[in-house]
Amino acid sequence: MLYLHDVWVNWFESEENGYQVARYHEWRKEDKIELLDQTPLLYIKRDLFEYIENDLQEIPESLLDTIYKRSYNRKGQNRKAIDYACVLTNGVEILAFDTIGYTIPVRKSRLIPRQEQLVYDMIKSAKPQNYGFKKRNYKKEYHILSMPPEQIFGLTRREREIKHILMIALDQLKNSGNQEELRYWLTEWDPKLYPTVKFLNADAVWERLYSGIKEGFNKNHEEFCEKIVRGQPFLEKLWDLEKEHAQDTSKS
Repeated sequence: MLYLHDVWVNWFESEENGYQVARYHEWRKEDKIELLDQTPLLYIKRDLFEYIENDLQEIPESLLDTIYKRSYNRKGQNRKAIDYACVLTNGVEILAFDTIGYTIPVRKSRLIPRQEQLVYDMIKSAKPQNYGFKKRNYKKEYHILSMPPEQIFGLTRREREIKHILMIALDQLKNSGNQEELRYWLTEWDPKLYPTVKFLNADAVWERLYSGIKEGFNKNHEEFCEKIVRGQPFLEKLWDLEKEHAQDTSKS
């Protein structure tokens, strides 16, 4: 078995999609970076890699058995075994995960560039394994809180975070079933629709609002997000964190 040592990880917890696991150049100074003293490196086939990277489903049992208590983290002089953690690669992409004792990839991280290059060097003579994974039994599903990659492609970490906050707010708006509120927010997003919005039913209003917001990201998304989260403490807190980060970045 291949092993990596002194691996720096920046865990993103309960992130279903790989695009939410920030690459090294997007790591922030407030992120909590951890050190894996030792961890297995598995070279796996593309379908299995995408399954683990882009979902929170059960990891094949044979893979879990292979890595059981073979990873260690270190705090000071203490070295502690981790139940199920490792670094995966499909020969192109690289991902670390830790199940924190479960059988799904609860925490995910990218690696620093130097260690990514080491991974590529280590697998040159290896062959990818599949660990019994059968793609025909699995189909990835996307939805408003798990956006398809094409709606995220090209966005920065901050833009991805704001868009995710926005989608949470939109999901809550849709589930409220309040037609007047839907109409209000559609005209906030697209003021040109004000004369006609009163003639649209709730489904039509929702479709226009969602179809307008789901694509890309620009200043309108940011301004709309700031408005729609007002009065919602949890979402306001998430928004404030991203706003603070933008201010810190502008000063540096």
